[in-house]
Amino acid sequence: MSAWTYEKAGVPHLKGDAAYNRKISGLIRSTHVPGVCGDTLGFASLFDLKKTGIKDPLLVASTDGVGTKLELARLLGKHDTIGIDLVAMCVNDLITSGARPLFFLDYYASGKFQTNVIGEVLKGVTEGCRQSGCSLVGGETAIMPGFYSDNKKTLAAQYDVAGFSVGAVERKKVVTGKKIKAGDVILGIQSSGFHSNGYSLVRKIFSEKTLRGPVGKRLLTPTIIYVKPVLALLKKVAVKGIVNITGGGFYDNLPRVIPHGLGAAIDKSSWKVPEIFRIAQKSGGISDHEMYKTFNMGVGMVVILGKSHAAAAQKVLKSFKLNSWVVGTITKHAGVTVA
Repeated sequence: MSAWTYEKAGVPHLKGDAAYNRKISGLIRSTHVPGVCGDTLGFASLFDLKKTGIKDPLLVASTDGVGTKLELARLLGKHDTIGIDLVAMCVNDLITSGARPLFFLDYYASGKFQTNVIGEVLKGVTEGCRQSGCSLVGGETAIMPGFYSDNKKTLAAQYDVAGFSVGAVERKKVVTGKKIKAGDVILGIQSSGFHSNGYSLVRKIFSEKTLRGPVGKRLLTPTIIYVKPVLALLKKVAVKGIVNITGGGFYDNLPRVIPHGLGAAIDKSSWKVPEIFRIAQKSGGISDHEMYKTFNMGVGMVVILGKSHAAAAQKVLKSFKLNSWVVGTITKHAGVTVA
């Protein structure tokens, strides 16, 4: 029997592959903004905070993944938008504090090294970074044979991804939600669909045959990255609170920003819920309450502001081709109602 090597165990020697390194270096450099320092293939990444122009900065960090939407990507054999989702899930959380994303790192793990899949995922990550104006400064590719179960040999090998973003905001401009008061309006901004939440339920609702068809393609639509619209909004309007409507829908996410003792009344007739949500609801026999507690229902981001600022905010968002609606108000009673 010949001697074992790491490569024979299923892990390629990536760091010594010059062609692979050139490819990923080019993608990483395409996202760079002022402040990035050093070599793209170093052990760690440097960033010069002074070059952001922020005089009294606070660093803001967030991390997230894409969840079981990855299984839908495998089923459809389409991996080029998953990276956009990954960036979006991180930076959309980060901007709720009013911060500007600066840089991003990704982690890709699989039981098998497949250059075409990794390349497509990385393309999506770099596209997401460009959309959010932040730099991809590094990451990790972990190949772990035997760790990920894979009983569908006709599909790409199972993989998982995670992201980590860092941004900065002027200390005096942090959006905390503390100034929110009863009577303020809740302005909802359109989503592109389910974004990257609730797919464990979605994959129970629909058959594999359905997921391979038009419905599956719609479900794979990438998450909207709200960074540039929200940063533009912060320059024009006094925003009191920002909420990313992710897992937990309206019921769990709004209380994370609203001051203790206050609540939110959402009027679900104030916007048209995209058809794909109703298709899912009917297919799974899901109650309205469960839908609004699990999914964004067509509202991917919420900003809370004084009633007199709503029209101006909508004008800014329209310039980014985003629809928005006054979907509710802040109430004197704790809790969230959707009616």
